[in-house]
Amino acid sequence: MAPTGEGVEKMNEEDRVNSSDYEHDIEKDVNEEIGRYRSGSGLSDRNMAHSKPLLVKRTNTTSQIAIVGANLCPIESLDYETFDNEILKKDWRSRKKVEIIQYVMLKWVFALLIGLGTGLVGFFNSFAVENIAGFKLLMTTNLISKHRYLEAFLAYAGVNICLAAAAAALCAFIAPAAAGSGIPEVKAYLNGVDAHHILAPSTLFVKIFGSILGVSAGFVVGKEGPMVHTGACIASLLGQGGSRKYHLTCPWLRYFKNDPDRRDMITCGAAAGVAAAFRAPVGGVLFALEEAASWWRSSLLWRTFFTTAVVAIVLRVAIQFCATGKCGLFGEGGLIMYDVSSPNITYSVSDMLAVLLLGAIAGILGSIYNYLVDKVVRTYSVINEKGAAFKISLVVTIALLTSCCFYFLPWIANCSPCPSGSTVSCPSLDESGEYKSFQCPPGYYNDLASLFLNTNDDAIRNLFSPRIIKEFHISSLFIYFATIYFLGIITYGIAIPSGLFIPVILAGACYGRLFGRLVESMTKLDRGLFALLGAASFLGGTMRMTVSLCVILLELTNDLLLLPLVMLVLLVSKTVADNFNKGVYDQILKIKGLPYLEAHAEPYMRNLVTRDVLSGPLITFSGIEKVGNILHALNATRHNGFPVIDEPPFSDAPELCGLVLRSHLLVLLKEKIFSRNRGFSESILHIISSLDFGKAGSGKGIKLEDLDIQEEEMDMYVDLHPITNASPYTVVETMSLAKAAVIFRQHGLRHMCVVPKSQGRPPVVGILTRHDFMPEHVLGLYPDIKAHKWQ
Repeated sequence: MAPTGEGVEKMNEEDRVNSSDYEHDIEKDVNEEIGRYRSGSGLSDRNMAHSKPLLVKRTNTTSQIAIVGANLCPIESLDYETFDNEILKKDWRSRKKVEIIQYVMLKWVFALLIGLGTGLVGFFNSFAVENIAGFKLLMTTNLISKHRYLEAFLAYAGVNICLAAAAAALCAFIAPAAAGSGIPEVKAYLNGVDAHHILAPSTLFVKIFGSILGVSAGFVVGKEGPMVHTGACIASLLGQGGSRKYHLTCPWLRYFKNDPDRRDMITCGAAAGVAAAFRAPVGGVLFALEEAASWWRSSLLWRTFFTTAVVAIVLRVAIQFCATGKCGLFGEGGLIMYDVSSPNITYSVSDMLAVLLLGAIAGILGSIYNYLVDKVVRTYSVINEKGAAFKISLVVTIALLTSCCFYFLPWIANCSPCPSGSTVSCPSLDESGEYKSFQCPPGYYNDLASLFLNTNDDAIRNLFSPRIIKEFHISSLFIYFATIYFLGIITYGIAIPSGLFIPVILAGACYGRLFGRLVESMTKLDRGLFALLGAASFLGGTMRMTVSLCVILLELTNDLLLLPLVMLVLLVSKTVADNFNKGVYDQILKIKGLPYLEAHAEPYMRNLVTRDVLSGPLITFSGIEKVGNILHALNATRHNGFPVIDEPPFSDAPELCGLVLRSHLLVLLKEKIFSRNRGFSESILHIISSLDFGKAGSGKGIKLEDLDIQEEEMDMYVDLHPITNASPYTVVETMSLAKAAVIFRQHGLRHMCVVPKSQGRPPVVGILTRHDFMPEHVLGLYPDIKAHKWQ
């Protein structure tokens, strides 16, 4: 079976540490193996990356080496494991109580800052979109009211195309990583995968302004997914602890320059993003718990809850300020976006049957939606790879198609007389309203125009509204549903920041209202309630979340009486859809080639043991190693972890001393703490501190090119013991691969040492990394095993 996620094969030559049952001289081993790959096999680096794994057996039948080609790519794993070396131990022992209290308090200060920043950005996004889109719609409505229909279309389409082209240009030229939702990337980062520039300041800038431009351009996209990515970027920026370049850093800020603390802050940022987008603080916490985070603990729960509470307060203050009329077209509102409240919600058996049918059909439609999105995104990725001009052209094409659909489809609908006794003006006179006159005479409205010529949020509000009973004709609802369903599929994947929540809610709300009209003879439930249940069922059918979506929808509508029905449709739609394919974010993770580790191992992994997926050769260092050997290994490979083995006379027999990271070796080599004699060095503990190992932000760490090693220093020795993790996670070579995968994922590891079962062999036989647990890699080694996965 060929790998389906190409990024998995590209992923991590950086993390790969290959294995063998023999010890090798480093320089000879590396030269021989790399020479064999590049010349003996007749493959270039590029061809080798896409070749299938090749098993090469030695003449000695007691062992074999699995040689796997891997392309170099800026995707690498994160170090979520707590590194336990002598320098870090010394640092923790020397910390005073006041420093520990300061460290804990700073975590809460950062949570406060993340909440403030994300809340302000969320308000700014809504403020900008409402004013830009409102101005566009007012201009179009005024031209239509004067019967200048062609000018109205040219103005409407022209503004949309300009906004879309600007959003695409930002993504194409400044931050390509900002395109799309961003939720899959954040989910992958919290799982332990760091892709290039996904949390960079440039990505944050483009995510904010690109999202505003894209949503204002009338695309069937939302700003909710990008807000999750925005919150994560804000948290990551704070987590970098300042900037050495601009002298904006302090020693106490540098305590946060590590992957575990940055992971916790990004989790808070993702939750804050949902809270700011939906004005649902509790839903944001549950979203981070259910969908985003791979590791969770009670202390993180408290900080995440505090962060989303800050977001809710910021939004409430901002909205109260706008209620005074100082925010232009951004109207009055509150933390409740949609009103579907009903004075009395009761339901019978026939109502429950209708709701069950609604959820089942939505599960099927949601799985079809995911399937088509998968195909479209794969197609667009081929187009986008051709360059910025193709990216912008594709965006402009979709913008023109969307503008044509939104402007010309309302002409199909018939004009309907305004309902008597309506509590709102009919026809609507402002940029948003429930009764758009469009081309209709006075006293009449166009129901399709009321949906198409509105912002996405206002269209959802109209569909959810309990005040509108039969004002939307069945034919109009069907046309609108088919259009939004189609446009939502073909829009996702273009080079603009775009979320999936609003398109799915919009299609689901229309589907629910249409379903309610079709079954009105057997149920008395409110049409607005059916719209909400349709949106919930569509969300469950596409995104496969339950608890967080349920709470988010309840916070949006402020009606706990809806809880049983919302829970029911979510469970039914998710159960039905799971029989066909995975959730949309899981599919996009695979398309992007992000090696996401699931919480459970694949069933066929129970038939394999850890040594079955090891590949060679293994590159190890002695506890006291030559500088030249270390430098040559770092030059010849991109491995990020190396086992350290003590040998006589420093130990009675060869034994595993621990694991040393590439980044730590670079720090040690840069400080040039060398010795001409092969012996232990105590000076390292006084020269290097744990702060020197702090992770730099945005790829500004020490690189191999920064080292200045002289020729006479190559034969000197360096003591690796102080920087070696003396307690790495180890598993025996006969452990089930499934069990090892669960341990690897639960502990957030980057490297897992494999030790021999019997004595008289080298103390370590290989290292497992994220790549070794990926199904594409395992099935590439054993293509026939999947047929027997249930055994």
